[in-house]
Amino acid sequence: MIHLRSLFWFSLALSITAWALWPKPGAAITAGKPAPEITAEHWINSKPLTIDGLKGRVFLVEFWTYGCSNCRNIIPHLRGWHDKYESAGLTIVGVHSPEFFWEKPLDKVKAAALRLGIKFPVAQDNGFDIWRRYGVRSWPTIVLVDKKGIIRYIHIGEGAYEKTESVINRLLAEQN
Repeated sequence: MIHLRSLFWFSLALSITAWALWPKPGAAITAGKPAPEITAEHWINSKPLTIDGLKGRVFLVEFWTYGCSNCRNIIPHLRGWHDKYESAGLTIVGVHSPEFFWEKPLDKVKAAALRLGIKFPVAQDNGFDIWRRYGVRSWPTIVLVDKKGIIRYIHIGEGAYEKTESVINRLLAEQN
């Protein structure tokens, strides 16, 4: 009986600690609002990018972590869109927000990006600063931003690839 009681208290303490340390989202992400800044200390495949520097281009911000199978399942679509639409004005920005502590080291994120064939820019967001600014709640999340820097489309989870590509095409066709 004592063993079960100790296990209960240990589990409760562990759950409370995990809840307290879990990244808290900012205000919920909303279409029609200006895209928050994407500044990060470390960038892979790119010099640091900013919202102002991306104005005039459509950009897709994808929140992921390399340990997430759902995130890995989206990457082939992101690679395809990068190859197909980059020259037409699309910039894909991966934001790596680690779910677990072992996903934080920069060398591991670089190795994962190389292994997964990611050639588009990736911001390392270990402190969940970009995650909170965008109000992200789960992995993976895709946010499409128009040429003026306004959020126009949000998709959480896998799927909706045809719809996402349709929005990409529509945004690319719009005039500045």
